[in-house]
Amino acid sequence: MAAGGKRKLATLSVDEFLATAFDSGNQNYSDAKESGVESVKESCGRRVKVGKGKKTSQAQEKRKEKPKGEVKEHKEQLLRLEEKDPEFFKFLVEHDQKLLNFDDSSDEENPLHVLPEKLEVASDDEEEKEPAPKDKKARDVPVTIRMVEAWKESAEDKMTFKLFHDIVMAFKAAVSTTKGDDDGGQSWRYKVEDRSVFNALVSFCIQDRLFASLFKLLQLKPDEKKLLVPSSSPQWSKIRQDLSVYLASLVQLLSSLTEVSVVSAVLHHILNLVPYYLCFPKHSRVLLKQVIAHWSMGDDTVRVLAFLILNKICRLKKDIYLNLVLKQMYVAYVKNCKFTSPTVLPMINFMQRSLTEMYALDHHITYQHAFVYIRQLAIHLRSAMTIKKKETYQSVYNWQFVHCLFLWCRLLGTLYPNEVLEPLIYPLTQVIVGCIKLLPTARYYPLRLHCVRALTLLSDSTKTFIPVLPFLLEVFQQVDFNKKPGRLSMRPINFAVILKLSNVNLQEKGFRDGLIEQLYDQILEYLNTQAHTIGFPELVLPVLIQMKTFLKECKVANYCKQIRQLLEKVQENSSFITKRRQKVTFGVADKGAVAFWEKEVKEEGPPLQKYYSSWKKLREKEIALEISGKERLEDLNFPQINRRKLRESKEKDKKEFRNLFDSDSSSDDESCGFKIKDASVSNNEDVIQDLSDMSSNDAEEGEDDELSFGDESDDDDDEEPNRSSCAVEKMSHAELEGLAEGDEDVVEDLEISDEDQ
Repeated sequence: MAAGGKRKLATLSVDEFLATAFDSGNQNYSDAKESGVESVKESCGRRVKVGKGKKTSQAQEKRKEKPKGEVKEHKEQLLRLEEKDPEFFKFLVEHDQKLLNFDDSSDEENPLHVLPEKLEVASDDEEEKEPAPKDKKARDVPVTIRMVEAWKESAEDKMTFKLFHDIVMAFKAAVSTTKGDDDGGQSWRYKVEDRSVFNALVSFCIQDRLFASLFKLLQLKPDEKKLLVPSSSPQWSKIRQDLSVYLASLVQLLSSLTEVSVVSAVLHHILNLVPYYLCFPKHSRVLLKQVIAHWSMGDDTVRVLAFLILNKICRLKKDIYLNLVLKQMYVAYVKNCKFTSPTVLPMINFMQRSLTEMYALDHHITYQHAFVYIRQLAIHLRSAMTIKKKETYQSVYNWQFVHCLFLWCRLLGTLYPNEVLEPLIYPLTQVIVGCIKLLPTARYYPLRLHCVRALTLLSDSTKTFIPVLPFLLEVFQQVDFNKKPGRLSMRPINFAVILKLSNVNLQEKGFRDGLIEQLYDQILEYLNTQAHTIGFPELVLPVLIQMKTFLKECKVANYCKQIRQLLEKVQENSSFITKRRQKVTFGVADKGAVAFWEKEVKEEGPPLQKYYSSWKKLREKEIALEISGKERLEDLNFPQINRRKLRESKEKDKKEFRNLFDSDSSSDDESCGFKIKDASVSNNEDVIQDLSDMSSNDAEEGEDDELSFGDESDDDDDEEPNRSSCAVEKMSHAELEGLAEGDEDVVEDLEISDEDQ
């Protein structure tokens, strides 16, 4: 029967074997186990090799937790499934034996339980490897001064790739401490904990000694005519990764610095490393963002170094970075010119000039940017003219709009002559003229004057005639300069840093004084640009008529003096041009002859230009003094007023009055000396206290009279030593009070002087 049973099992199909093997009461179970379990081991072994051991172990653990009745019930369900749906059961046998080959947890001798034990050991090894990075980080080597000095000596003697790698890892560890982050627990092999070590390591890296040795290691040959490309070195692949880490760390260090001297040193180091940054486009974009921030908000030295870096990168890789850099620089310029003050104006002028130089690198890209941004200004102006609301007016009448106008005027004037950019002169002029006419009221005269100055700059630099004088002559007709000011101004109005005047400013005397000065400056500056032209006499005819009318109507001597001086200079230049023009032999239509004649006159120097050059020097000195108000005050040499504190004056007065009642032991007149009893001493001290209190009260009532009060006390001090102690003894309490109140005659004199005025 046994042999027959074996033959029977060997001839069974898979379905028949499963039905027979799951019968626990069958006598041939051991035979089935020998033939069936081996196939199960092979299939399970293949699953372990695939890498699903951990999931299998978890499934086996869950099966161990199942009760015995549940396993038996599951076997019965599979048997019923084979009878009801043999095709689906066959599909499970072919594709999902995991569902069929499960273990009976009640059978402890089943060899299938060996597999979870091996997989559990593997999972334990993985858990033991998880805290390994912490242990590795704990083994980071601390950098010391000796190590830095040893690196310096080794780098100067002979640089190696391993040495450069160690220095870069130490530098990265030092930079990671600047922002207090640990890079997600990443280990850099070194750690920098001491401040002196940090300073020594960073200074060693940014002083260009490191890259001088690296330059030799890469076997690069310097060539002034060609661009230095470090990636062309045969040793580039060995150092590329470390160099990338160093350049990224250097940008991170730059973003965390605040000291001007350190930022300047790092930027100077980056300027020398621009060829290396160009080999890494990602690092270059991050660097450009940081450098543009320093260009727009840093110190003067920092701004210049940042601009040199931007200019160098864009010149070397114009097609890649120029368009991006110009956009970011313009946006940074607009953001940082929102507010204007005498100290901020030089920084804004620097940004205008440096941005103009960047736009000069490519005229076609410049035209695209200028067209878009000038059109944007025109759209804001059109919205303000059509909607006519406060918000739309503010979108035009602000410092950002004005400084953008100045930028494009300076740009078109600097790059002139240029056929690509010349078509933008007319639309820019129209935008500026529309800005002047938007709100032509007295409150916005400062903004009008700024726009006139921009038009003058554009007209002079582009050799284009722009009618500017009507916007200035209109002010003479709108303002009544004979009207008495409603109030006195405490300080002069600086038209260079304001756009709008308040109603209080319009009533001050300083408004008219400053307006006359601005009109004088603007007319003289514009006529200086046209002083050599052949049509100057006809150009200034409206100006002469308006100024003569002003001199007839104005009754303020100071205003008439300035306008009369300007009138004389304009008439002198007009007569000079007229005399020279009478000798010409060419006609008006001959443009070439006219241009040659104007060039000769300009080289000779008309009278108005000579006067303007001398006036400009004096005006620049005055503006410099206005910017630095402290220097102006120092030049005036005001007397210093030393005010005594109330407590000090009290104690000093008490001491002085106490000396009046002291006996004079050196006096020969015995009648002058006297003895004071306790009661008399206390009485006299009360009188002295009353006097000191009165003097302090007077000082509190009027601080403006403190200087004169000090002079009177000095006179009293000079007189008091001459008085004898006998005279003081005879003075009564009422007389002392009258002496403390002061002389009434002085008060009467002050009242009379006020009435006379």
